[in-house]
Amino acid sequence: MIEKKVKKNQSVEKVLQIIELMVSKGGEMRLQDISEQVKSPTSTVLRYLSTLSSFGYVYQNADSSKYALTLKLAQLGSLVSEQHDIRNLVHDYLVALSEEFQESSCLGIEEDNEVVYIDVINGPDNMLKTMQRIGKRAPLHATSVGKNILLNYSREEILKIIEKKGMPELTIHTITTPEALFDELENVKKKGYALDLEECEVGAKCLAVPLKDYTEKVVASISISGPTSRMTDEKIKKMKTYMIQMSEEISKKLAFHT
Repeated sequence: MIEKKVKKNQSVEKVLQIIELMVSKGGEMRLQDISEQVKSPTSTVLRYLSTLSSFGYVYQNADSSKYALTLKLAQLGSLVSEQHDIRNLVHDYLVALSEEFQESSCLGIEEDNEVVYIDVINGPDNMLKTMQRIGKRAPLHATSVGKNILLNYSREEILKIIEKKGMPELTIHTITTPEALFDELENVKKKGYALDLEECEVGAKCLAVPLKDYTEKVVASISISGPTSRMTDEKIKKMKTYMIQMSEEISKKLAFHT
């Protein structure tokens, strides 16, 4: 599932730099300013702008001679957004993850301050089938998927969620105080993954990684779960390495940039 590295096309790379620069600055820009900021000669940048203009992505103001992006990019973005389904994007990754480690894998999102599982690949023995199914809801504070999603929120916002949803004690291992949850989220943020060590279901451990998009927010989370007898420290360590790389790869497809 890991993509092979290929040699970059420098011309395409420079064109994308120009587009991203113009998006970030907003409004019209002088040729000289674009040239300086992308570190290319004005003649080269002019050639790229002329090509973009011929395809309808850029226009030049006749009065100021400055350049600006048209709405064609917005049109394309809207079409891509309509076609894009994160479940379809992630499904093959879930299958590969489940096959690699012979455990159940899930894709979860947030809805009404809860985790909702929107895709599930059952492990070979279906041991956790009752715990994980499409459409099932679970609390944010007691799941590895939920902990990743909570990274989107400030302490004040999390306290409001707790006020609304509470922190139900699902097992003796469930985190039930805000301060303990905040400490846990600090670890999740530093490590790049979250764990659920029998916090949601007795006898089950779960590891989850975040999926981020161009807004730099966690839009979903992939998890893998198994019985405590199989989810050893050694196995979790292997899963962690594999899944963090998977998370980075999928997030790139969602236009996330580190």
